[in-house]
Amino acid sequence: MTRKFKAKAIVFDLDGTLVDSARDIVAALDRLLVERGRPAVGFEAGRAMIGDGARVLIERGFAATGGPVGDIDGALKRWFQLYAADIAGHSQPYPDVRETLAALKASGIALAVCTNKADAPSRQLLAELDLAAPFAAVVGGDVAHRKPDPRHILDTLAALGTAPGDALMVGDSPNDAKAAQAAGVPVVLVDYGYSHIPVRELGADAVISRFGQLLELVG
Repeated sequence: MTRKFKAKAIVFDLDGTLVDSARDIVAALDRLLVERGRPAVGFEAGRAMIGDGARVLIERGFAATGGPVGDIDGALKRWFQLYAADIAGHSQPYPDVRETLAALKASGIALAVCTNKADAPSRQLLAELDLAAPFAAVVGGDVAHRKPDPRHILDTLAALGTAPGDALMVGDSPNDAKAAQAAGVPVVLVDYGYSHIPVRELGADAVISRFGQLLELVG
C-alpha cells in the first residue's frame, strides 16, 4: 500500500525539483568562465556541478578549467549578473508542477520553497515562470544555516507556523534528504533532478518519478 502523509505544510526544493533550470545556470557559468579566459565546461559537465549553491558551482567550474578562481566574491557577483539577465531563457517547471501545486494549495496545505539558491534569483525565477503565487514563504540560501543543516527547513516551517511533525519535504538531493531527516520531517525525493547519488540510496520515505505522483501520497 502506498504510504500516505498527513501534511499541513509542504516545503519544496527549487532547482531540480520544481524547475529544470540547469541550462540557464550552466550558461551563466560558461559565460563567466569565458570572460575570465577559461574554456566553457559545457552543459553535461556543468550540470554535474549544480546542487550546492552558486559559490560552490563557480569554484567547481574554475577548478575544472585550470585552477582556483581567485576573487571568488567578484566572480560570484558577476555570475549573478549574468544569470539574472536570462534566468528563464531555457528554464521550465517540470511536468505536472503547476497543476499539482494548485491542487495542493486548494486542499488547504501551506506551501513553501526552501532552497540553497540565493533569495533574489529564487524569487525572480519563480516570478518569471509564474510560479510564485502558490507559496506562502520562500527561504533562499542567504541565511546562516543552509541545507543540509536542518535549521534551514525548520526556519521555513516557522515562517509557515507549522511544526515539523505536520510537514513534508520534497526535494531531489542528498542535501534535501539530510536536512529533512535531521529536522524530523518526512521526505519525498524526485528521481529526475540533479542528485549526484541515486536518490533511492538516500533513505527517503518515498521516491517519485513524476511530480504529479505527490498527490497520491498526500491525504
